[in-house]
Amino acid sequence: MKRPIGAGPRGGAAMAVSSIVAVQLGSALATTLFDSLGAAGAVFLRSVFGALLLFAFARGSFAPVRGWPRDVVLFGVTVAGFTLCFYAAIARLPLGIAVALEFTGPLGVAIAGSRRRLDLLWVLLAATGIVLLSGALGGGGIDAFGALMALVAGAFWAAYILLSARVGARYPGLGAVAAASLISALLLAPAGIAVAGAELLAPANLAIALAVGLLSSAAPYALELEALRRLPTQVFGVLMSLEPAVAAAVGFVALSQNLGVAEISGIALVVIASAGALRSTGAPPPRDG
Repeated sequence: MKRPIGAGPRGGAAMAVSSIVAVQLGSALATTLFDSLGAAGAVFLRSVFGALLLFAFARGSFAPVRGWPRDVVLFGVTVAGFTLCFYAAIARLPLGIAVALEFTGPLGVAIAGSRRRLDLLWVLLAATGIVLLSGALGGGGIDAFGALMALVAGAFWAAYILLSARVGARYPGLGAVAAASLISALLLAPAGIAVAGAELLAPANLAIALAVGLLSSAAPYALELEALRRLPTQVFGVLMSLEPAVAAAVGFVALSQNLGVAEISGIALVVIASAGALRSTGAPPPRDG
């Protein structure tokens, strides 16, 4: 009897890589909204469509999250902080650099509390990569505020990983994730409306935001959850560590963002450090990126 297409490890790997590509394409597409909506308006509109899509996928799994449990509310706050800071970063930085800097969040979670000497190597490699990305070792330098926002987004991502594990264990299905996405959209509404105003209702902006919500939320969740059913978490983690490199490639192809030798070397070091750390400790869960 033939196995269904995509049922084995190769199918799982393809799904994981497809998820990474979808997220980065969504981020690249979101940057086209910045001129008309600003980063705050773009992230708000994308969050609205992301929440609507997740609600559509989460039919029948809301009963456990009625009453707005504390963990779900904190989850929503974390999603709002992560997405807002990340969009503020990619408004000022090339996509590959922003993703490499924010990836320090899951890397930190992976090595936190470890007593293995090998993990010190991953820390050193990641730190060297960040120095290279900052331009401190001969590069041209990058926008300081953008770099700060990317690192803060990484901190929110670390909190997201910890909360995601707790929420996922307590609330099956996508109901809790959808509820957290709604909270995130509500939190982002004041800044988004204040910055973008009536431009939020422009048909072209609505169409782009819908596509971004699909690429950045709905599609990655579905792909990553299916990939995790087919792959060991260590393998999934190594594949996820390719994200900064994929982001750099998408930025180059879709946004004409060229990177110098120092920046490419920095991204490579972060990828290697993340792959090494995640291989031994498991994978970060699907996230709203």
